[in-house]
Amino acid sequence: MQALHIHAGPKALAHIREHGLQPEHIGVIPGAAGGPKGLILGPLDRFIFGDWLTQSTQPVDQVGASIGAWRMATACLNDSVAAFELLEHQYIHQHYEPLPGKKRVSAEQVSEAFGQSLQAFYGGRIPEVLSHPRFRLHIVTSRGRHILHREHPLGTPLGYAGAFLSNAVQRRALGCWLERVVFSGQGARLPFDAQDFRTRAVGLTEGNFMPALQASCSIPFALKAVHDIPGAPAGAYWDGGITDYHLHLNWTAPDEVAGKGPERAIVLYPHFQQNVVPGWLDKALKWRHGATAFLDSTIVLAPNPEWVKTLPNGKLPDRKDFMTYDRDLAGRVKVWNAATRASQQLADEFSNWLQNPVLSMVQPL
Repeated sequence: MQALHIHAGPKALAHIREHGLQPEHIGVIPGAAGGPKGLILGPLDRFIFGDWLTQSTQPVDQVGASIGAWRMATACLNDSVAAFELLEHQYIHQHYEPLPGKKRVSAEQVSEAFGQSLQAFYGGRIPEVLSHPRFRLHIVTSRGRHILHREHPLGTPLGYAGAFLSNAVQRRALGCWLERVVFSGQGARLPFDAQDFRTRAVGLTEGNFMPALQASCSIPFALKAVHDIPGAPAGAYWDGGITDYHLHLNWTAPDEVAGKGPERAIVLYPHFQQNVVPGWLDKALKWRHGATAFLDSTIVLAPNPEWVKTLPNGKLPDRKDFMTYDRDLAGRVKVWNAATRASQQLADEFSNWLQNPVLSMVQPL
């Protein structure tokens, strides 16, 4: 069974017809939030960053939220293939035991352990990430406003209830409660038009890399917010997926607009599904899951839903597995390892398609 589905926006499809798809055509690579679902993209990440893109020299903007931010930062490390393998291993084997006398793992406990994991992973290597000769990292976070400005046992649940109701009426109304804050390395400008949603751009430095990355992965109530990130506006910062779950952003291709040809014209999006959902609170709002003009130059690489049914438990790894397997770490590790091994087929099929880019295999986004 074919594992990989390729979906393209209209401009991306026209580009493929005229130019094919070469590594020098890639200007942006997004990394979606989605927790363990991102594990399925490991082989694609290793192929794209460790093999295919090395055949070109242009700068590439990498924009990530939550696990997507962790993946995009990992791509900026020296020997990214080995770094991606380590990320996969550590993510699969993470495990939290309740403290003595407690029935559940607390958000404080998870946040502390996660911070230690990030320190072990990136400690002493942040300059590698921030000085990569080609890759420019952008970490997306969600900053609380008004009642969500500080994490509070009562105020935070009330604030998120208000955010949910406001977002259901209009996505832009979510900006009354949360704003998108993007930490960008190397002085890079945002590779998207941010007028769709309340946004701040902040420089990514050695001093704020760790808290920014931890904030981007801090799911409300599962982890604690990260407060007062250096160099950024004061306040509580949470998972970037809240405002931008799948980074359904108005991607721009400045080099193409300037008439310099097809270079950096394409947004290449390794994703765990076809739909690019705007925000985390939009998951249940199916009418917001369709493609828009924002994605016209985007190519989405996603697993075939029928192929997904052949994976253990008939699905991608997800956060529910932590509860399903509870303290059965070995059982969860076995299932997740099986899924990631199977996902090598995604990378193999993309590599084969690049050598023979049959247009009939490309579906509309």
